[in-house]
Amino acid sequence: MLPRSIYTEEHLLFKEALEDLVNQIIVPHNEQWEKDKMVSRESWQQLGENGYLVMQAPEEYGGLGLTDFRYNALFTEVIGLTGCAGPAVGYPLHNDIVAPYVLHYGTEAAKKKWVPKMISGEAILAVAMTEPGAGSDLQGMRTTAEDKGDHYLVNGSKTFITNGYLSDLVVTAVKTDPSKGAKGISLLLMEADAEGFTKGKPFDKIGLHAQDTCELFFDNVKVPKENLLGQEGKGFSYLMTELAQERLVVAIGAIAAAEAALKTTIQYTKERRAFKKSISEFQNTRFKLAELASEVALNRVFVDRCVELHCEKKLDGGMASAAKLMTTELQCKVADECVQLHGGYGYIWEYSVARAYADARVQRIYAGTNEIMKELIARKILK
Repeated sequence: MLPRSIYTEEHLLFKEALEDLVNQIIVPHNEQWEKDKMVSRESWQQLGENGYLVMQAPEEYGGLGLTDFRYNALFTEVIGLTGCAGPAVGYPLHNDIVAPYVLHYGTEAAKKKWVPKMISGEAILAVAMTEPGAGSDLQGMRTTAEDKGDHYLVNGSKTFITNGYLSDLVVTAVKTDPSKGAKGISLLLMEADAEGFTKGKPFDKIGLHAQDTCELFFDNVKVPKENLLGQEGKGFSYLMTELAQERLVVAIGAIAAAEAALKTTIQYTKERRAFKKSISEFQNTRFKLAELASEVALNRVFVDRCVELHCEKKLDGGMASAAKLMTTELQCKVADECVQLHGGYGYIWEYSVARAYADARVQRIYAGTNEIMKELIARKILK
């Protein structure tokens, strides 16, 4: 791997300390979490106690005030490199995808109530956009929030919600004025203990078995006006503003997962013998690994550059979409080729490469499908 000049010695010390913690509190428990269909609440609290949740939160709310996104990027990378895909999705979503909505658009009352709990791991975050009849088409959502004076009355449902079952606070996209299309969308903070708010059981998914993805249902849920994020009718705009970072986070996780699968497979080919020699000595194996290593290295450099641009506030939506598109496509390719190089063992669940294969596929779907990424990139280059 090429030297990574965007990270200082301080960043690398941070990464080393995090690796030690992750190997203690995440890796040994992942197999059980996959059976439970969710990570433990204790793991959230342990990350919070050690200062790894919502690191960017201001000190006035109990945060570290680390506005350098490189720390967040390394957090996502380190967990991605473990191969524990459920945790690698849920924790970064809390930190870098949902928390910014609360920090950027929440009322002072809402921030004082929730940000300390977000930092400690007491409150687990989720974001609810997708509906049974509206995936990438956010304007087609049907969940409504009727203005009742001092509160909103919310009715509808959401699906495929990451961290959904464990969630304590959900940033929820609703229609406050269904007649206005995108300009009628608002964002509300939905508290999980609100009357009328219920959750479905975690889905049985192809992969991400430790991730508690589920449906959410709202039946006449009363939401206080202070739980409105920003201005009414600005929700779609807020979502578009934050999506660049969301897609970058997915890209960081994707390239880390590809690196992890490749590393495991290189070691396996050295140890596995056939026809009286290791399979790493066969030309086909060597050429396949050479191709994959080259593509992974190229994408790693691209992702690091995107992180650098994001820190400089220069990462645009088109570039973030390109990062998400290329890294998730590569992640799936690497996982598939690594299964092939493992032979029959690559199809056995106890081998990490089998998990990597199953976990990779959804990456091309969520945070905007890769077909949508292509459309967004095309708009950028053809405008």
